[in-house]
Amino acid sequence: MRVKQYYPVIQSKEVATTAEFYKRHFGFRAAFEADWYVHLQSEADPSVNLAVVQSEHETIPEGSRGATKGMILNFEVEDVDAIDQKLRGEGVPVAKALVSEPFGQRHAIYRDPNGVLIDVITPIPPSEEFLAQYAPDAVPV
Repeated sequence: MRVKQYYPVIQSKEVATTAEFYKRHFGFRAAFEADWYVHLQSEADPSVNLAVVQSEHETIPEGSRGATKGMILNFEVEDVDAIDQKLRGEGVPVAKALVSEPFGQRHAIYRDPNGVLIDVITPIPPSEEFLAQYAPDAVPV
């Protein structure tokens, strides 16, 4: 299978509110916008996409309708410290404060209006313990 594009879709009771959150805080724009579905595209990189669908919409199988749970969105950025300062200043709820992890990430985790976790990450060199667990071509620098 050759995947032409991949993007997560968040189920939400508040489609417009959720879309506005990602536009305001994470630099997305609406590429398609209806009252039940919004396809968002990064203004900085059109290959980065995210969508929001009304959680009770008929296109979702009946047994799977409802708020999104158990998902974390990862946004890898150049300077997580600057993004953290910006997001905190804008009042975005913090789920996990900024921290450097030995496995090779400096990151903080935030919550969107649906409770979906958003992990904003800057890769950093991993500790020796974790370095051995990386494939040679995947070591963060």
